[in-house]
Amino acid sequence: MNAQPINSDRFETIRHLGEGGFGAVYLAQQQEPVRRQVALKVIKKGMHSEAAMNRFRAERQLLALLHHPNIATIYEAGEFENGQPFFAMEWVEGIPITEFCDQHALRTAERLKLFRALCSAVQHAHHKGVIHRDLKPSNILVALHDGKPLLKIIDFGIAKTNQLGFDGEHPVTATGEFFGTPQYMSPEQSTSAIDVDTRSDIYSLGVILYELLTGQTPLGDGVMASQNRLEILEHIRLHDTPKPSTQLKSLGAELTTVAARRSTRPDRLARRIRGDLDWIVMKTLEKDRNRRYDSPTALVADIDRFINGEPVTAGPPTTFYITTKFIRRHPFASLAALIVSLIVITTAIFATWTYRQVSLDNVTLTEAKKDLVAQTAATNRSLDETDGIIDDLISGLIVPLHHRGRGIAVAELINRIDAHFNTHNHGLQTRRDQMHLVAGVLDWHT
Repeated sequence: MNAQPINSDRFETIRHLGEGGFGAVYLAQQQEPVRRQVALKVIKKGMHSEAAMNRFRAERQLLALLHHPNIATIYEAGEFENGQPFFAMEWVEGIPITEFCDQHALRTAERLKLFRALCSAVQHAHHKGVIHRDLKPSNILVALHDGKPLLKIIDFGIAKTNQLGFDGEHPVTATGEFFGTPQYMSPEQSTSAIDVDTRSDIYSLGVILYELLTGQTPLGDGVMASQNRLEILEHIRLHDTPKPSTQLKSLGAELTTVAARRSTRPDRLARRIRGDLDWIVMKTLEKDRNRRYDSPTALVADIDRFINGEPVTAGPPTTFYITTKFIRRHPFASLAALIVSLIVITTAIFATWTYRQVSLDNVTLTEAKKDLVAQTAATNRSLDETDGIIDDLISGLIVPLHHRGRGIAVAELINRIDAHFNTHNHGLQTRRDQMHLVAGVLDWHT
């Protein structure tokens, strides 16, 4: 498309850069008060309705609120001699963030660094009360500056603010009006342009991060090509998003190309993304906005935890997971702690075993003592019984011994006494000898 002539002595149009719903952007040479190239945005021809004019004025007012190194700066705004409104902003000679990363084969860590800068810019906008509502790679340009990538957000054409506008009124957003780009749109934005907050931008950031990691958007080219607009919006609201690592598995042979654009091998790329980065991305893409990160700063904090090898808040907070992360960050300290723990555990086990053995020995000793006391009592009873038997036997000597029947009875008595000693085994040798002595006397007399 050829550039439309702009009736101004202060700006000379060079070429047409692009256009949105109501505005057209041109590369122009500013003549005064300084000579420089600028991105000049004007209302498109035939789009001079009241609604379009209000939207245009709102955008330039929002840009005037923002002052951040990663947001294109607005230089000036006004109207040409013919009443056509315009604003001139910083000209960013860059390409979309996804294209830049692929062209320079940036690794995952380098992509995350650029993404952090994007989050910083969006956080600044949110701090000023501005919700972008159309974050996508074509609105996020990157160029080399002094040999380093420099990112700029260039378009706030459908941004929304909760603050009062430049004319004392809230910016107009018609109910039911559709804003945004489906591939990067949050579920709530696909339903209503009114009921969105800063967490809608968090979702869009998640889609961009998803694409930076996998080369695909969550919707995928197949969904965009096979469904109409309403079906796509319904898909955004109802269908679950595959994890980035799962998306990589589905690429097949294309995975080799995707990995090469990230200066790695397919297996390494999958391992790098699986786990923490999966969890971080999926938290930004929650259908329920209450479950997303509540700010770009919180998202960046989790990315920093991933880079530093710390547990991310998006991951499941299991003891095993946290312990594994600590060991990876502090291998030598972990080894020392493991050795100390083993020593403590071994000492505790040995002390417990020793105490148990002593306790068992004490129990055994107590039982033995009880047995000894019982045996002593039994022995004493046996002695008493034996004494009685012997006394009876000796007393029997005064009976006339010529009676043979008495001798037989005495012999049976002696056998009974001998069996008693054999059973109780008292070792009372003196009493046994005494008994046999008596027996001999009896035998002699009979």
